[in-house]
Amino acid sequence: MRIAIVGAGWAGLAAAVRAVQAGHHVTVFEAARQVGGRARGLPLRLPDGRTVMVDNGQHILIGAYTECLRLMRCVGIDPDQALLRVPLVLRFADGSGLQLPSWPAPLDVLAGILSARGWRWSDRLALLRTAIGWRRAGFACAPDRTVADLCRSLPARLLAEFIEPLCVAALNTPVDQASGPVFLRVLHDALLGGRGHSNLLLPRVDLGALFPQAAARWLAQRGAAVRTGQRIDALHWQAPHWRVGEQDFDRVIWATSPSNAASALDQSAQGAPDDVAIGMRTWSAAAARLTHRAITTVHVQAAAAPASRRLLPAPMLALRSGCDAPAQFVFDRDAITGPAASTRLLAFVISDSTGERPALEAAVVAQAQRELGLAVQPLLTITERRATFACTAALQRPPAAIAPGLLACGDYIAGPYPATLEGAVRSGIAAVRAATTPSTLS
Repeated sequence: MRIAIVGAGWAGLAAAVRAVQAGHHVTVFEAARQVGGRARGLPLRLPDGRTVMVDNGQHILIGAYTECLRLMRCVGIDPDQALLRVPLVLRFADGSGLQLPSWPAPLDVLAGILSARGWRWSDRLALLRTAIGWRRAGFACAPDRTVADLCRSLPARLLAEFIEPLCVAALNTPVDQASGPVFLRVLHDALLGGRGHSNLLLPRVDLGALFPQAAARWLAQRGAAVRTGQRIDALHWQAPHWRVGEQDFDRVIWATSPSNAASALDQSAQGAPDDVAIGMRTWSAAAARLTHRAITTVHVQAAAAPASRRLLPAPMLALRSGCDAPAQFVFDRDAITGPAASTRLLAFVISDSTGERPALEAAVVAQAQRELGLAVQPLLTITERRATFACTAALQRPPAAIAPGLLACGDYIAGPYPATLEGAVRSGIAAVRAATTPSTLS
């Protein structure tokens, strides 16, 4: 088949790779000059004149991201070299918190809870009782239940220092609004999916180099076309084909943001037959109902540290966030990437971010001094206003199917995962599977 894929983020590129593997002729259209979508690398100039690559937003992968890891290997990226693998850890600068050992699941979870620092025995037992209850229920609950509903029996300390950071990191949505079923699915796959599935995978290279750039090269080597700088604002149904740009295609997979997709499909529906236009408008309405949440990453440089110690006791630390302390996590770039010359760069991540850049930077500087004892200077602050959809309870996400031969993929498409790289990749693979089965021929 001739397949057009509109959008070269992780979902679109995953779809393209899978379609080429299946023997189809693929053309990818991307409006930007670079591939990667909302997960991409950016140059950062240091005060000493050096330029290093950082990400538009600090991402964490986990060992349960099996499709991401498989696709990386497929396009020539070695995850063992490109990612720093560490056991799941939610530790604070004072050493308190949870860290799992490198044991088989679920023994690693049990040992991590029982050995958590700073937790009372009553806290540990309460979490174990709650987790056992989730397991007995098959890690499932009613669609309208929130994460707060699931955790009402837990002590306040566990909510503040374990559940809330975990929820905002995974779903980018506050616990009193976040989807209980999605949260439980993430916990199930991470904690019970197999040995190493709960491991944190911290990118040693920028997100562009981690998959998208290698995927674009891999596609080009196999005859697929990756056309950057080419925006597609609409497509046209000319039965039995879809016309994209100046070409006809048997199938189209739309892989842009929900707002862009809704706008383009509304425009496309104006010239389409009624049976096709209804599907486009229905899908666009569902996509337009999604709300979005921002993530801010503040890249700072720490004042020179004594040669005898690292900036942080671990590559990643949890932070005690609040009204005057917006960041939930901090990452030590040198500890993750191991550069030849120290950069002293730290990335402070503010999930579910609100507020303006000067206020956020000032708050992060104060938070670094108060919690880490470090004087830092902000160098680059990036806020992705539409970083994720709000993964709320009972949310109705758009389906993959739009109209005959027309599908969508992306981290926001109906599925079991929140807005993650793995969710995007799996959506792209599923879209190709649906697009190339006989049921989509009519």
